Amino acid sequence: MKKRLVIVIVFALVISAASSAVLYRLISTQLAANRETSSTKILVAARNLGSGELIKEVDVKVADWNGPLLAGSLMKPEDAIGRGVVEAIYLGEPVVETRMAARGAGAGLAAIIPSGMRAVAVRVNDVVGVSGFATAGSRVDILIAGNPPGSTASGTVTKTLLQNIEILSAGQNIQKDAEGKPVTVPVVNLLVNPEQAEMLSLASNEARIQLILRNPTDKEETKPPGTAMAYLFRGGAPPPPSNSNAGGGQQNRRAAPPPPPPPVEAPKVAPPPPPIIVEVFHGVRKSESKFKSDEEKQQEKEKASEAAK
Repeated sequence: MKKRLVIVIVFALVISAASSAVLYRLISTQLAANRETSSTKILVAARNLGSGELIKEVDVKVADWNGPLLAGSLMKPEDAIGRGVVEAIYLGEPVVETRMAARGAGAGLAAIIPSGMRAVAVRVNDVVGVSGFATAGSRVDILIAGNPPGSTASGTVTKTLLQNIEILSAGQNIQKDAEGKPVTVPVVNLLVNPEQAEMLSLASNEARIQLILRNPTDKEETKPPGTAMAYLFRGGAPPPPSNSNAGGGQQNRRAAPPPPPPPVEAPKVAPPPPPIIVEVFHGVRKSESKFKSDEEKQQEKEKASEAAK
C-alpha cells in the first residue's frame, strides 16, 4: 500500500515538472517574439545636442526603440545630417522633426528664430542688462526713458514699452544657462514680431532702454501708467493721460477746457397786484381814492420787520 502511494506521488511530481518546463518555454518564446516585433529602428542622439548646433554624422545613430513612436521621428541619418537644432536634444532621445530647423536653414542663431518672428540686437551694459543675469532663455520687460514731443510733464518720462520678451542670445551664447550664472555681454538679441521690432529699433535710437528681468512662468501683462521726474517728488502720482500717434510714439496733449456752465435763470417774481381805485362824484366834480390791497400791506409789514432786524 505504501509502495503504491509513493509511486503515485513521484509520477505526479514528474508530470508537474514537465508541464512547468513546457509552459515556461512557450511563454519565453512568445515574449521574445513580441519584443522583436514591437521594437523599431529610429534615429537617436549620440550625444547632447544644444540649440543652434549643426548635426554631423557622428552626432546621431540608429537604435532600437520599443513602444509607440513619437510624432515626427526620423528614421535615417541623412534626414538629420546638415540641419540645425532648434531645441536641445539629449543623449539617447529620438531626433524628431519639430526640434530640427528646415533643411537649408543652416545652424546658429538664425536657425532657432521661429517663422514670423525677428531677432533684434540691443546694446546693453551692467545696468541695462540686469547685471549680467539677462541670459539666453530669460524673459524681460523693456522700459524706455526720454522726453516725448509735446509733453506737458516736466522732466524725463519712463514708460513700459514691451512685456514678456524672450532673450534669444546673450552675446554669442545661444545656450540656456540652467544654473542662472550672470554673463556680462555688450549685446543681447531679443525675439519679437515685426511690429515690435520697429518699435524697439526706434526706441533704441531716440530713447534710453532698460531691461527688467521677470519670472519665466509669469505670463501676465500689466498696464502701468508710466511716470515722470516731476511726479517722483509728488509721491509718485501718475502722469497726465497721453495719446498715441500713428507712428507708435506717445504724445501728451493739453486737455480741452471744460464747457462753461449754463446760465442760471433768476426766479420770476410775480408783479404786484394793481391798487384799488374808488371814484367819488360831487356834482360835476370827480375825485379818486386809492386803497392798498391785503397783499401789499403784507409785503410792507415783511419789509418793515426785515429792516428792524
